[in-house]
Amino acid sequence: MARYTGPSCRLCRRENIELFLKGERCYTDKCAIKRRNYPPGQHGQARIKVSDYGVQLREKQKVRRIYGILEKQFRSYFEEADRMKGVTGENLLFLLERRLDNAVYRLGFAASRTEARTLVRHGHFRVNGRKVNIPSFLVRSGDVIEVREKSRNVACINDSLEAVVRRGVPQWLELDKDARKGVVKTFPTREDITTPIQEQLIVELYSK
Repeated sequence: MARYTGPSCRLCRRENIELFLKGERCYTDKCAIKRRNYPPGQHGQARIKVSDYGVQLREKQKVRRIYGILEKQFRSYFEEADRMKGVTGENLLFLLERRLDNAVYRLGFAASRTEARTLVRHGHFRVNGRKVNIPSFLVRSGDVIEVREKSRNVACINDSLEAVVRRGVPQWLELDKDARKGVVKTFPTREDITTPIQEQLIVELYSK
């Protein structure tokens, strides 16, 4: 499985926004963007004029890094969103939100999407009673996501659930903390995505 393996905090500094890639560390004073709020590299603190293309590119890179997706797969999501009815940019975000690894993170079973992806790959979750180990699996309205019986004592899952109050659970999901189970009540809406994203810039970039 292709994935980014470099330093996570570097990505937050490059996009000049907290991407919450390292779980609880992102909420502490150790967060890199709080300590060094400028892009990484030798010329990170230099004033650089950014073109319209550069603004669009940075927005696309930001969204890719939030959801932990490489370029080829991200482009496939965009093409699928473009074929769907409705607004292409919003459709793209809805597809990304419906990924199983994102739903696991949103429910509070993992401290970050990277951790959620690892837990899904290792088979710790069931969807509607069936084991699913594909992070890109798209959940649907009415799906039940639950921690596998043998995984109920996994420390990182229990620790994440204890801290879920800080992050909250979006309205399109419902969490039963004691049962280690979540339900997809409906498809996500634009209001459920609180991260500052300008999806229209991504549409403009890919439409050139």
